[in-house]
Amino acid sequence: MDPRNLEEQMAALRARVWRLEQTLADHGIELREEPVARPAPAPVVEPTAAPVAAQAGVGQVRGPAQAAPPAPQFAAVAVGDSAHEERSLESRIGSQWFNRIGILAVLIAAAWFLKLAIDNHWIGPLGRVLIGLVAGAGLIAWSERFRTRGYAAFSYSLKAVGSGVLYLSLWAAFSLYQLVDSTVAFAAMIAVTAFNGFLAWRQDAELLALYAIVGGFSTPLLLSTGENHEVALFTYLLLLDAAVLLLVALKPWSRLLCAAFAGTVFFFAEWSLQYYDASEFGTTAFFLAVFFLIFAWAPRLVRLRAEGGNPHAGWDGLALAVVPLVNAGLGFLGFYLMLENAGSAGAEPWVAVAFAAFYLLLLRFPARGAIHGSATATSTLHLTIAVVFLTIAIPLKTHGRWLTIGWLAEGGALVWLARRAQSRLLRVLAVLCLALGLAVLVTVNPPASTTPIFNERFGTYLFAIAVCAFVAWLAVKAPALEQDHFSALAWPTIAIGAGLAVNVLILLAVGWEIHAYWWFLRYSGDWNLVHDYRMYAQFTYSAFFMLFGATLLTLGFWRRTAFLRWQALVVLAVSIGKVFTVDVSELSQGYRILSFLGLGALLLGVSFVYQRDWLNLRKAENKTT
Repeated sequence: MDPRNLEEQMAALRARVWRLEQTLADHGIELREEPVARPAPAPVVEPTAAPVAAQAGVGQVRGPAQAAPPAPQFAAVAVGDSAHEERSLESRIGSQWFNRIGILAVLIAAAWFLKLAIDNHWIGPLGRVLIGLVAGAGLIAWSERFRTRGYAAFSYSLKAVGSGVLYLSLWAAFSLYQLVDSTVAFAAMIAVTAFNGFLAWRQDAELLALYAIVGGFSTPLLLSTGENHEVALFTYLLLLDAAVLLLVALKPWSRLLCAAFAGTVFFFAEWSLQYYDASEFGTTAFFLAVFFLIFAWAPRLVRLRAEGGNPHAGWDGLALAVVPLVNAGLGFLGFYLMLENAGSAGAEPWVAVAFAAFYLLLLRFPARGAIHGSATATSTLHLTIAVVFLTIAIPLKTHGRWLTIGWLAEGGALVWLARRAQSRLLRVLAVLCLALGLAVLVTVNPPASTTPIFNERFGTYLFAIAVCAFVAWLAVKAPALEQDHFSALAWPTIAIGAGLAVNVLILLAVGWEIHAYWWFLRYSGDWNLVHDYRMYAQFTYSAFFMLFGATLLTLGFWRRTAFLRWQALVVLAVSIGKVFTVDVSELSQGYRILSFLGLGALLLGVSFVYQRDWLNLRKAENKTT
């Protein structure tokens, strides 16, 4: 074998090992050689042992067999080790921070050199631009030499410097010297960006792709003339976003998606603040819809890294959760403001409905689940966004009692869907919608009416009672799930809450009607009613509480449910407290007698029923004790 070929192969092998070590070091893994255990020294053989060995038929005396020294072993240093953390920080400062500061310094130096060349007229405008273009291209070509020798990070830094010099040279050719028009400069900058993106894809270099994205979004800033070029600007941004979408679908580069989204939002918001007018509604709405669709669909295409040892899990989380949420909010806000500016406020609720329908439609398309559970998380997020938009559409379209009815109807529908789909998320969203509807019902009452019972307020309460009864029935009939045993929103818990809500709403609804009835009679002109208004109202309250408590207790014994009986006992306890405190002072002697007589008869009847023990409650108590 030719010794020169052997030396070349050894050199190539050492270079590959060196590149491997550098790659591991960039990911926070340092290789160290484990100490090799030295073999124990051979025991000294006594001279008298030789004849014994010879008699045994052994030709010569040998020491104990010595094992060959083991090959060097390497172990990854734990990230939590303090010494490694110190070296890792030093490595980051030296190889990354200083590197980026160096890139910035070189770019600043190049810009100052161009200014110095301009001020001193050393080189003509064409020569200055050509020198910049040649220097930038030369740096990019020279960087490949370092990449092939294992210095990938330094190579990408040189590419970034070279690309920056190219961008500055093209900007100078257009803006400073007017050597080329905007179309030529724009096409040349696009070519630089596309070349960097192609290299990033071929070399599997996310850092280089980030440099390309930064350069791509810098192009409109460098070539800005202060004029409104909406179609050209947004078309360019769409092409750039489409390229990013293709890259994140092929490579696990979620940071690119976050950067592209931030750049697109910046340019769209900046343009809208400066140039948007109602006459451009159609064009702007088209581009806004396309931008929204791109970033709404992106989380279902983005390729994620494996779970284990992923140093960019935070960026993956941003791409999967934050970008879709912000995109949905900003997209709706954009259409809302444009419609408001155009005087089409009536269409705003339908925009929310359209957004909800879109996210419900997305649920029918499969999501890429590179990480365990990411597909489920994306579907969950889209379902949540859809429900939120439906909830927003209701107050945008309705007000007053229809707002309450809308939220309660949505909550009841979500409970029905949650039971059919066995979705805990839908259960949570349903409870939130029901809570919103009940909160508005109790705090923002519809106006009272002179007609008792047959009025808007009582009708709204009846609808709320019906919805809560429907929810309680669904929850009681829902199958028990193991994962709900320790859940705060398990079906039994929802059934109890809905049942309590039914009874509380009945008390509130009838109580408001009693109050409104006597209040309007008070102002009917009859002096006796004005004087005795409070007394009649308090007596009616007491009578209703007793009647309602007795009804609940009867239902509790009939249905054999302790839940209803305990509610009846609570209502009766409230009645007892009211009769002995309020009625004593507020009622006249005749009504006071009736109040105490009715309460006493009711309580004696309740006591007799419990003493007869028709439901064998005492046996059940003895068994438990």
